[in-house]
Formats: sequence, structure tokens, C-alpha cells
Amino acid sequence: MACRAGCAACCIAPSISSPIPGMAAGKPAGVRCVQLTTDNRCRIFGRPERPRVCASLQPSPDMCGHDAGEALELLSGMEQATRPVPRSHIVVA
Repeated sequence: MACRAGCAACCIAPSISSPIPGMAAGKPAGVRCVQLTTDNRCRIFGRPERPRVCASLQPSPDMCGHDAGEALELLSGMEQATRPVPRSHIVVA
């Protein structure tokens, strides 16, 4: 499967803890990456300053769905499912 041009769901839905040019502390989930252009293309695609996690993402039906809207929903769900539990919410028996 190839990346869907102009989708950008993977640049919006997930949190990214690695520094990104213009986002030194990384990117929170649900926030557009500052490197996205108005037509949802990555300004640093293929460049060495692009975070390794971004370069490692590979499009798949489970992640991308049938359109950009579904991709955003799927990736947002994955982000929710893999979010670490805050220490204050851990119950020790």
C-alpha cells in the first residue's frame, strides 16, 4: 500500500516524543505537525531531520483505512489504546 497523498493523518493523530524542527518537545496527539504544508505534505520528508518514528511508519489498511477521515479515526484509536497510564491512576493491591 502506498501513502495517500494529502492525507496527513499520521502527522496529526499520534503523539511524537522525538524533537521535530519547530517542535523541540515533540508533538502532542491530535495536533498538526508544524512541518505540514497547507496541502498536507511533509516539508521534511526524506530529510535527515525528520524523526525516525515518522520515517518508520509504513502505510497499511489497518492504519490508513479507505480515506483520510478513516485513517484519522483509526490512528486516533491506536493512540488512545497505547497511551501510557499516568502513575496517579495505577492501583496497587
